[in-house]
Amino acid sequence: MSPAALAVSIVVGVVGVILIVLGFAGRDTTAGLPASRTTTRTSITLTRAQKIQLIGGAVAGLIIALITGWWVLVVVVPVAAFGMPWLLAKGPEEHVIAKLDALESWTRSLAGLTVAGAGLERTISASLESCPDAIRPEVTQLVARLNARWTTSAALQAFADDLNDETADVLVMHLLRKAELRGAGLADALQDLAKSIFERVKMRRQIEADRAQPRSETRTIVYFTIALLVVLVLAHDYAAAYGTPVGQLLLTIYLAIYTVLLLAMRRISRGKTAPRLLVVSDKGGVK
Repeated sequence: MSPAALAVSIVVGVVGVILIVLGFAGRDTTAGLPASRTTTRTSITLTRAQKIQLIGGAVAGLIIALITGWWVLVVVVPVAAFGMPWLLAKGPEEHVIAKLDALESWTRSLAGLTVAGAGLERTISASLESCPDAIRPEVTQLVARLNARWTTSAALQAFADDLNDETADVLVMHLLRKAELRGAGLADALQDLAKSIFERVKMRRQIEADRAQPRSETRTIVYFTIALLVVLVLAHDYAAAYGTPVGQLLLTIYLAIYTVLLLAMRRISRGKTAPRLLVVSDKGGVK
């Protein structure tokens, strides 16, 4: 096969793969299925930015491959354009810490609003006005469920599921206990719990500060590697060996190993999510 025919075949193949991926992305795989089976299927959705990254990377990879003869770049460039933003993006840690901080403030607010003889439901409804923005949607949903005559236990369990955090589970467990016993002492318990949450937030901030350095180092390594690959592509005579079949195979192996190492570094810097204390409710929607 001539080089021109090979290039056309690769172009057609890559464009076909992209069209197939975009065709399946966002496709509702549960359409036409019985209701009992819809929860077992998942769909792949790509945002507009991700589609642009994938198509733009594929086009750039094809152009570079046609110029340099490095056909491995037909796959490498779109994968890098699609995966690098995800790899270098900040994790959800800052958002989680902001939620915990807001949870601590809301707990103190609940403790201040809790008075002798006041019902837990009335106290939660009164706290909505001063609720921090980070957890306002979840608290608003909790109040709406209580107003819709959900049982207090079911509403609180659904609230814990919405927050999906083990620290929030501790708070909900206190509130569930209050809902069952209807006794005094909730204000003091909430004050103590707020102090505990404050210490947890302080500890999490310190951990994230320690993790920020390896994440920064990872970004630096990635930028340096991209610059090195650009130099190799431009210095065609110097990197001519990578244009051979064996060179292409070795380059693919190097890049695969490099990607695995980057994923491992990302996993280490992200840490593990603490397990939930409350089991996710299967009947959170029961009134």
